[in-house]
Amino acid sequence: MLEFDGLRKSYGTNLVLDGVTFTVAPGQMYGFCGANGAGKTTTMRIALGLALADAGEVRWQGRTVDLEVRRRIGYMPEERGLYPKMPVVEQLEYFARLHGMSAPAARRSAGELLDSMGLGERQRDALEKLSLGNQQRVQLAAALVSNPDVLILDEPFSGLDPTGVDALAANLAERRSRGVPVLFSSHQLELVERLCDAVGILAGGTMVASGTVDQLRERESKRQLRVVIPGSDGSWARQLDFAKVDSDREGEVLLQLDDPDRDQDVLTAAMAAGQVSQFGWRQPTLVEIFREAVTA
Repeated sequence: MLEFDGLRKSYGTNLVLDGVTFTVAPGQMYGFCGANGAGKTTTMRIALGLALADAGEVRWQGRTVDLEVRRRIGYMPEERGLYPKMPVVEQLEYFARLHGMSAPAARRSAGELLDSMGLGERQRDALEKLSLGNQQRVQLAAALVSNPDVLILDEPFSGLDPTGVDALAANLAERRSRGVPVLFSSHQLELVERLCDAVGILAGGTMVASGTVDQLRERESKRQLRVVIPGSDGSWARQLDFAKVDSDREGEVLLQLDDPDRDQDVLTAAMAAGQVSQFGWRQPTLVEIFREAVTA
């Protein structure tokens, strides 16, 4: 269990974190979302000892994260930092050794990881000879090569093509299956929604929402009923005095009900208006959940 408990951090008069609290469970993929300047990177840097909290602490398995624990954390910073003229495999072996792996274990882990990321044939190339997307894969590999117990990744999917995204997602899924908690930040909310078990939304240094995607959907105040009647102009829905029409286009109507239990009354009215091809509660996307959370 990776716990962030009441983190506060200010730089001068600028309050960056205000009591940030959340938990990443073993084997859980936790998406950390927020606008630029919300405090995501500062939170992660505190976990790695790269910034000091004014209050609160980060714990791993109930123990305050210290230097020994940090050696078991795989970290990918938002600002990349690799050696452009050094062969790729040598860099990975070097980072693995820094985390305490033996030379043979580091060599084996680096080779296997590069193969899994489609870079096995380029492992002897200098980093600068690779495309930017492949350099990004190497940066990710540097966080994974020591087989860490915890993963903290800051914008890991930035700059990756769909093939790179799939390769990284598969690698992270394998780590999750071993019980590794994975915390990563991203502005790609559709990707977060697809990959993550749980999500935290940070706004102005405060956690405004946290939980599984299903839990956050249940809290979404603008729950909508979706009704599709091909060829209908939607006038039937505007006549309902207990519903508000949010959207009406090409036979599809999105409604908010004053009382959710009146969904069957909507169905009755819809069937009277034409042939109903689709009817059901619409799941809000993570983008919509994010917008509501940060503007509440």
